[in-house]
Amino acid sequence: MAYPELQLKKSEDRRLRAGHAWIFSNEVDSGKTALTDFEPGTLVNVLGQGGKPLGTAYVNPHSLICGRVISRRSDVALDKSLIKHRLNIAAGLRERLYGKAASCRLVFGESDGLPGLIVDRFDDILAVQISTAGMDHHADAVIQALGETFRPRGIVWRNDNPIRELEGLTVSKPSIASGEVPDTVEIEESGLRFQIAPLAGQKTGWFFDQRAMRERLEHYLKPGLRVLDVYSYLGAWGLRAARQADAEVTCVDRSADALSGLEANADLNELEVATIEGDAMAVLKTLRQEEEKFDLVIVDPPALIKRRKDAKQGRQAYRQLNQAALQVLEKNGILVSASCSSHLAQADLIRTVQAASRHLDRSAQLLEVGGQGPDHPIHPAIPETAYLKTAFFRILPSW
Repeated sequence: MAYPELQLKKSEDRRLRAGHAWIFSNEVDSGKTALTDFEPGTLVNVLGQGGKPLGTAYVNPHSLICGRVISRRSDVALDKSLIKHRLNIAAGLRERLYGKAASCRLVFGESDGLPGLIVDRFDDILAVQISTAGMDHHADAVIQALGETFRPRGIVWRNDNPIRELEGLTVSKPSIASGEVPDTVEIEESGLRFQIAPLAGQKTGWFFDQRAMRERLEHYLKPGLRVLDVYSYLGAWGLRAARQADAEVTCVDRSADALSGLEANADLNELEVATIEGDAMAVLKTLRQEEEKFDLVIVDPPALIKRRKDAKQGRQAYRQLNQAALQVLEKNGILVSASCSSHLAQADLIRTVQAASRHLDRSAQLLEVGGQGPDHPIHPAIPETAYLKTAFFRILPSW
C-alpha cells in the first residue's frame, strides 16, 4: 500500500539528500501537503524538489521536528520485521566491540536507523526509552522485536524523560514492559562491579557513554592523590579513581539514593570513598571556604543547555561550574570537564575552561579531548548525535 505524500518546499531537501534524517515543520510545503492532515505516527513518502522520492518517514504535526526518516526507500513499513533487522545490525556492532550479550548502549536512535528509540542492555535486562510520537505509535512492535531478537529476562520502559512532552507524549514512571525485572542487576566495567536499578536509576539506569573517557582517567591517576568527583551518581568515575592505591576520593551528588547506591558499589568492590550529599555549586563553595584542595577534580553534570534558546544562559552555567571546580584544584592539578549538551560545542567547552582559568589568574593546558564511546555511534550527517564531549586539562599557576 502506498503511503500519503509529504512534499517539501523548493531547495529544502538538501539536508535529507546529504543523509540527515530530520524534517522540520517549516520545510514542508503546506500548500500541497498540510501537516494538520496527518495523525502522529503516520508513515509518509517524502518528496523533494521536482517530486523526487526521498524515502519513508513517520510524522508528528505537533512537533518542530515533524518528520524522521526511517528508510531511503518509499513505502517501507516500520513493523516488527524492520525493527528486528535494525536490531540485529545494531547488535552486530556491540558484539564486535564488547563481546556477545555485553552490557552496553544497544540502540542509539537515528545512528542505528531507529529514530526515537534508545535501548540499554544490562546483562539479560533491557531498558527501553521512546522519545518520539512516531516510534511510540509502534511501541508494541518494538517490545515484540526486542523479545524475539534478544530473549531477555525482562524489559523495562524508561519513558520518564521530559523530552517526550515536546512530542505531545506523556511522561510516565518506569514500568515493566515484559518478563521479570529484579530491583537491581549487576554489570561490570573495566573489572569494577556495579549494581544498577533498572526501575529507579537516572536516565535508563547507567551512563555507558562515558566508558571510554573513564578508561582514559586511569592515565592521570597515581597513589596518594586527592580526587573530587562532582555529580558522581553511582560512582563510575569515583570508584575507578578509588581503585588506585592510596587515592582519597570524595564523591558529590544531590541524590541520597544515588549516594546510597554508590556506597553499595564501593562495598561490592571493597573500596572506600567519602560522600557529600548536596547541590554541586553549594558543595564546591563550602569546600572552597574550608580551603580544601584536590589533585584531580571531575565535573560531569547533566545537560545544562536543554534547548538552543537557552544556550547563552547554559554557557554561563558551565563557566560558573568549572570556575568553582578550579577554585578547589591544587596547583598543577587535573580537571576533567564534561558536557552532554548537544547545544554546547566542544570548542565552547574548551573556551569555557580557558576563560574560567584566566579569571582565576591560572593557565590551562588542554591534554586531550574525547567523546561518547562507539556503542553511541555518531551519524555523520546529524551533528546532534555527537552530543558528548570530555576534556582533560592541566591547570597551572599563571605563567
